[in-house]
Amino acid sequence: MTIPYRTQRVLKQILLILLVLAVVLALVWTCWFIWVQRYIVYTADGKVKLDFNLPPIGDGELAVPPEEPDISIQFDQNNEMEGGNTELTQMVGYYVELTDLQDIEAVKSQIMALPANTPVMVDVKGIKGDFYYSSAVGSQRNNSISAEAMDDLIDTMNKSGVYAIARIPALRDYSYGLTHVPDGVHHSSGGYLYMDDDGCYWLHPGSEGTLSYLTQIIMELKGLGFDEVVLDDFCFPETTSILVNGDKAQFLTRAANVLLSACATDRFALSFVKTADFTMPEGRSRMYLKGLDAMQAANAAQNSGIADTAVKLVFLTELHDTRFDAYSVLRPLSGAH
Repeated sequence: MTIPYRTQRVLKQILLILLVLAVVLALVWTCWFIWVQRYIVYTADGKVKLDFNLPPIGDGELAVPPEEPDISIQFDQNNEMEGGNTELTQMVGYYVELTDLQDIEAVKSQIMALPANTPVMVDVKGIKGDFYYSSAVGSQRNNSISAEAMDDLIDTMNKSGVYAIARIPALRDYSYGLTHVPDGVHHSSGGYLYMDDDGCYWLHPGSEGTLSYLTQIIMELKGLGFDEVVLDDFCFPETTSILVNGDKAQFLTRAANVLLSACATDRFALSFVKTADFTMPEGRSRMYLKGLDAMQAANAAQNSGIADTAVKLVFLTELHDTRFDAYSVLRPLSGAH
């Protein structure tokens, strides 16, 4: 019996399809068998079962022999291992303002003559938003100060072993406010930013952009070797011409906690010049007070809310009154003996 040609073609096509399906099924079965092996569990009685609740197996790593660690042991001046004592202590030191930085060489000479660990606070940024040092965060537009000379001063502070403190005007910044209007404090009579008598815009502490900007500055200064950063102008401007939708003290308290949490470590402090009503954060932080005479010192300490006022309360003063001796105090470097 002869199978018609057309039927032969149909049968060949069917066989080819069946062959392809067989190959595909074989591949699927092989892949499934390989995949399912990771879930095969051998029980204590010798039986085999599948457990699809097993955790997935991660990619392996090529084993390499461990390197011999290069261990160096360092001791500080008290013959203690580095990293042993990181507690804040009472300090008596000096501060350097913008006017002093007009003669950076003189400032360097004075710092080099100081004993190691002497606290020295230096202004490193202006209210117009200009950075006195070479910053990757902002620009250096202060023509009266050379960024290279300021960089050299910071290097001198690191090499001399002083306790280096950087001070910046935190929420007063013309340049940042000009280019980041949503992050600023707005005038009560319109959508534009409030400008103070010095021609400066103020930044809103409740803005995430403001907090990000300040965090970048603080971390940059930390990377340059500073042991502490002090935020001045950490407040709202003293005026009724601003629009603030919320509690000012709560905005400042939250901002202080966010910044301290993001930046402070057991070897780096973040502090605040306190001129406004807000709660100081708990942690490695100090409260700085300025513009007070010696008669006000005890009362200011009592009302500060700080337990350890000898360590965490710092007076910035030109006076050498002994009533400041119970607290930390910084005086002008120009008057150092």
